[in-house]
Amino acid sequence: MKKLLGLVLGLSVGLAGCGKQEAPATDAAQKDSSALHTVTMASTGSDADIWRFIADLPETKAAGIQLEVKNFTDYVSMNTAVANKEIDLNAFQSYAYMVAFNANNKDQIAPVATTYLEPMGIYSSKVKKLDEFKTGATIAIPNDGANESRALLLLQSAGLVKLKDGFDNVQGTPADIVENAKQIQIKPIQMATAVRVKDEVDAIVLGNTLAMEGGLNVLKDSIYYEPIDQSTKMNINILATAADRQNDPILQKVGALYHTEDVKQYIDQHFGGTKVAVNKPVSYFTEAVK
Repeated sequence: MKKLLGLVLGLSVGLAGCGKQEAPATDAAQKDSSALHTVTMASTGSDADIWRFIADLPETKAAGIQLEVKNFTDYVSMNTAVANKEIDLNAFQSYAYMVAFNANNKDQIAPVATTYLEPMGIYSSKVKKLDEFKTGATIAIPNDGANESRALLLLQSAGLVKLKDGFDNVQGTPADIVENAKQIQIKPIQMATAVRVKDEVDAIVLGNTLAMEGGLNVLKDSIYYEPIDQSTKMNINILATAADRQNDPILQKVGALYHTEDVKQYIDQHFGGTKVAVNKPVSYFTEAVK
């Protein structure tokens, strides 16, 4: 009986010890955790990789932020989640894409900070130069408003088509082509499948995030890419949130974290110069071209 009692007491002490280990370590730890503001972010591809790196930086914790990056595959869903305040921020889109979303949705979103600009490029497995396209060649472009317009402007810059005067930089379509000497067939497609159909068409126009997911570097592998200058400022990528949260100081702190030295070094090492940092106030988008 004494042995049985000793065994029961021993188990009780052991279990009590285990319970004590599973409890929060100290009051200081609890206080430290509660001091952090949890910010949820929707992102995808290389953007998500960058923000996961930022989430683990000591600077992020020092700013009082616990960043949780959630991976999405659908662009519209990322904006809808932010507009509905299911997610605090998203990181994937250009300013032009955001404008196009707002034009077609009641719940509005707004930029919190600028991040980078990466050129859109024309990729081909069949030609190495623009003048090698044959008459009637097929070029696939994104089928969403802002990226479709951007792709058409790129094709115009490359000398393959000419667009009408007053072309809409956000909602332009292939119907706005007024000159097409080589009778290029423009094929709008869903970008999620873009890299997979690259070899099924004569060329494809891709944004750099998708291109990199397919193992392509816009500076090395494209046959033509857009210039990086004042004319392409609508293509700068942003952090976006619900419109009435644009001036939230916590979210603005997240934006500032992108432009730290550690992040710059990480991006330089992993993305081959294809993401050009842009650290401008969001008012830059509505300033007149000087």
